[in-house]
Amino acid sequence: MQALAERLDALLAGTAIERVDALGFTALKTVEPTADALVGRSVAGVRRRGKFVVVELEGGLRVLVHLSQAGRVDVERPPKATRPRGAVLRLVGDGTGVLVREHGTQRKAGWWILGPDDDGPLATLGPEPDDIAFTALVRTDDSPRRLHTWLRDQHVVAGIGRGYADDILHRARLSPFATLGSLDADRREVLLDAVGTVLAGALESERQREGGLSEAKLGDRFAVHGRWGQPCPRCRETMRRVSYESHEITYCPRCQTGGRELADRRLSRLLR
Repeated sequence: MQALAERLDALLAGTAIERVDALGFTALKTVEPTADALVGRSVAGVRRRGKFVVVELEGGLRVLVHLSQAGRVDVERPPKATRPRGAVLRLVGDGTGVLVREHGTQRKAGWWILGPDDDGPLATLGPEPDDIAFTALVRTDDSPRRLHTWLRDQHVVAGIGRGYADDILHRARLSPFATLGSLDADRREVLLDAVGTVLAGALESERQREGGLSEAKLGDRFAVHGRWGQPCPRCRETMRRVSYESHEITYCPRCQTGGRELADRRLSRLLR
């Protein structure tokens, strides 16, 4: 999302919004200000906060976009007037269209129009992974929650999703079912280093993309996430998974769990 925000900033900064197409019936999460209030305003810049792309407009208005799991962004030159399946939003300015659409059948991507004094969903986000506040939290918190769940909680740290949580814990050689409270000081530093290294590497790779973020599947950017059944990139052990209704966790039993296989949630007990 950081790399996407950077590309959109280069594309849109300084341009005036000429047209706003609200294409998804339930995707717009706010009532005031209206979409008409955006027309004619110049884009001051595009940035990221957590998993949100933030389009900042003159006068203090902001447009937030959250892609959820399957949301994608297409850059249209010239802009189109069509309404593709899964379409959420189209912003048009200076001969360029930015189309937000969603693959699959779930409709979880959304957008917000915020006034100058409204932070909307940004108000409850935790610190960014590179914020000193997150570093202090990792060093001091004794949370009993599983690390994979804790890292994905946007109120704890903003911007880490399921895929990078898998990759971070694999790099740190930590079980996804371990807890922060069980880690000694050295292991906490290892976790912090893994967070920084994985996210920095991911950003460097994503900056090589051009345009939007339009591919239906993006899993090839992860080191281990989604690669269960394949050899671990470190030790060549076959990687395993834990399946939930809405997502999966990928891990290496040799590198992360001392050779123990974590039982699938669908089974009656968990092996730790």
